[in-house]
Amino acid sequence: MVHAAAALDSWVAGVTLVMVADGRDDVGATVSAFCPVSADPPLVAVSLQARSYPAELFGRDSEPVTRFAVTMLGAGQRVLSGRFAAAGRPGARLMVEDVPNFRGSASGALIVEGGLAALECEAEQVLLAGDHMLVVARVISVPYVTDAVEPLIRFRRHYLR
Repeated sequence: MVHAAAALDSWVAGVTLVMVADGRDDVGATVSAFCPVSADPPLVAVSLQARSYPAELFGRDSEPVTRFAVTMLGAGQRVLSGRFAAAGRPGARLMVEDVPNFRGSASGALIVEGGLAALECEAEQVLLAGDHMLVVARVISVPYVTDAVEPLIRFRRHYLR
């Protein structure tokens, strides 16, 4: 019998970069478990590893983070995706200093340019789901959308060309 993880790895997913401004620092993570939930109201879901620092920020009892930005990465942003997936990484500001970026006006989070689209979101529900934290959020701003780039896609733990 095949293990469930092998079947779940067969899911093809676009790669996103989730960024949070925490007051002390900027925090980012590569996330391929992202999906639209509703068009009206505009809702999305982001799944974070429950033991990750971004999940800790959303789940803390005192002043949890509620606003964040999501950039849907383009195929040319594979290196950037890898930076935010590596363990023991430095603060997000350092990892995007060589990449055009700006701060979202609604979330305060860093948003990289050159992706397919960027969203600013506000968490409405935070749920523990197995070894992950699911954040359901309302889209409060769309800083950009473009058709000029191809998506960065993961399949079976590898990027597709």
